Amino acid sequence: MNTSISITALSSISSLGKNTNDAWLAYTSPKHYITSQFVNNSNVFVSQLPEVAKQEIALLKQSDNKYKSLDNTVLFAIYTARLAVKQAGWLGKDNFGINIGSSRGATKLFETYHEGFLKNKKTETLSSPTTTLGNISSWVAHDLQTGGPEISHSITCSTALHAVLNGVAWLKSGMCTKFLVGGSEAPLTPFTIAQMQALKIYAKQDIDYPCQALNLDKSQNTMVLGEGAAMFCLEQGEKKQALAVIRGVGYATEILKHNISISSDAQCFQKSMKMALGNLHPDAIDVIVMHAPGTIKGDSSEVKAINSVFVNKQPALTTNKWKIGHTFGASGALNLELAVLMLQHQQFINVPFITHDVLPKQINHILVNAVGFGGNAVTILVSRL
Repeated sequence: MNTSISITALSSISSLGKNTNDAWLAYTSPKHYITSQFVNNSNVFVSQLPEVAKQEIALLKQSDNKYKSLDNTVLFAIYTARLAVKQAGWLGKDNFGINIGSSRGATKLFETYHEGFLKNKKTETLSSPTTTLGNISSWVAHDLQTGGPEISHSITCSTALHAVLNGVAWLKSGMCTKFLVGGSEAPLTPFTIAQMQALKIYAKQDIDYPCQALNLDKSQNTMVLGEGAAMFCLEQGEKKQALAVIRGVGYATEILKHNISISSDAQCFQKSMKMALGNLHPDAIDVIVMHAPGTIKGDSSEVKAINSVFVNKQPALTTNKWKIGHTFGASGALNLELAVLMLQHQQFINVPFITHDVLPKQINHILVNAVGFGGNAVTILVSRL
């Protein structure tokens, strides 16, 4: 990539807390943030917002009469977008672009409206406008009073990193000078959880770490759903105030052989990582923040892809899903948040199932991976300024 893109602000809300300071403190702790919730007549593992974060969302919902009808996916996005834009010092009159994605969108609202329809044979007036994917970025643009452009999309679990791709493309084209990108997801609902259980990929074992993401010796799938959002302010060029710099982007899509599968050695990740590296030698990569959903095939195929690309020196490998679960369309953004925080604090966040013989003395370059159903992979190369 011949033009660097600066990340000048970031914000998040997740089971780790209501902002990036909370998130970093949680990352430096060895504990996970997975609990259980009674869903569909049984206890199910989930990674939900802590009470202090739920209170922030409740206050936001009550702050504007129009917001009372919005799904948590939209409220998470508004909340984090406000924090990021304030940190960057952007104003609505700057007319910055917005691209926020979600895999499922307004999941809770949709399920609630559909249940009401089945019961009463009619639906609520606002059931359509409040459950569309375009609902996310348009409400954020309204809240921040910016003229756009605004884009919403779903590309399953790689949605947030596809938003980063779009932001980079708009900035490089010169059509915008600032772009807000990210992902938001609130999937902890009965039908969504039942869907994951039907795929036989959901965690069942009540053990120290219910989600065994990157434990390559596990004998069961251990994916856990989480909720949250993360936003990034992107600006063209290398800014002095940048938290990190995007130096490369990569993407690839595999030809489907099964509805949810990718190849055993994740050809899509091999292509996306090589594209993101560009002219940078693979040995220069210090860390890879992996997608690693906690499934047997998902974790192992990504490791095989990494082994194929990094033949001389394997970077230190990590993931956050053992700690916060899989947040679907927001997961790539939360992965990128972890990468930026590690660059800032110069501290590697380990996974309890991996022992590294050597850890990088300095963290200068990190690859961030995400992939969705059907093998639509994205890799972002993020570096210290």
